[in-house]
Amino acid sequence: MKILFLLLGMVLILEGIPYVASPESMQKWMKKISEMSPEHLRMLGLLSMSSGLMICWFVQRSGYFQ
Repeated sequence: MKILFLLLGMVLILEGIPYVASPESMQKWMKKISEMSPEHLRMLGLLSMSSGLMICWFVQRSGYFQ
């Protein structure tokens, strides 16, 4: 359970960095994203989830990160 909360905290930190570093750019990105079609957003979300899954799988299976 501790790892889950640590992971959640790390995700929130990483998600917040662009808003702190460059809020104007994030507003432009948010406007562009709001104009995208739902199908395109769904495909980007699927790509992102698949990439994350592959990274997690690689880290768990490889001996590089021990």
